[in-house]
Amino acid sequence: MPKATFLGHSCVTLTDGKYNLIIDPFLTGNPQATGKADDIKADFVLITHGHGDHVGDGIAIAKRNKATVIANFELANLCGAEGAEVHPMHIGGGHDFDFGRVKLTIAHHGGGYGPDASRYTGPPVGFLITLSGKTVYHPGDTGLFYDMKLIGEMNKIDLAFLPIGDNFTMDINDAVKAVEFLRPKRVVPFHFNTWPLIEASPEDFAAKVKGTKVVILKPGESVEF
Repeated sequence: MPKATFLGHSCVTLTDGKYNLIIDPFLTGNPQATGKADDIKADFVLITHGHGDHVGDGIAIAKRNKATVIANFELANLCGAEGAEVHPMHIGGGHDFDFGRVKLTIAHHGGGYGPDASRYTGPPVGFLITLSGKTVYHPGDTGLFYDMKLIGEMNKIDLAFLPIGDNFTMDINDAVKAVEFLRPKRVVPFHFNTWPLIEASPEDFAAKVKGTKVVILKPGESVEF
């Protein structure tokens, strides 16, 4: 059975026991992080958009592990220019990898690399990841959008991660509506309480969700799916 581990903020690892994936590997400088970037073993690095709290240590992890970065075309090219192996993709496109399949979805946010986020990295994306026959949805940073209903209708989502921290992303009430649209079997809230600006209560989120099991993970904790 595949396993997902939450490493703080929006960083998640997935494994089926053979392949190891890490998504939005922001560890260095992350006040929630329980591990170090140098300890990460990864075969693939997935990055939703160019902001520093999502690219994070991704390029360094990819180079050290000889892992492949999966990202939108523009961001993948940027990572490639810095020495990482890359597989560029774009919104609506999917691809079969050794571990399973990845499809890119829209996300409503921004993107930009560097300390002032001024280097163009293409649009933000979400990921539909199929691993051991199970589907995980990681939307990165996003506001609520109605096409989540379509994503839920077209995919049987076993595990979804959703931001609840407000200000930069959805708040709790919008995330509850996202669960209604997506209809995942399980949902994990993330992108909250990293800094005071995005403080939110996962317990409040859990109390409002109907029909889906909410799994509240502390950094370092895992869930099988």
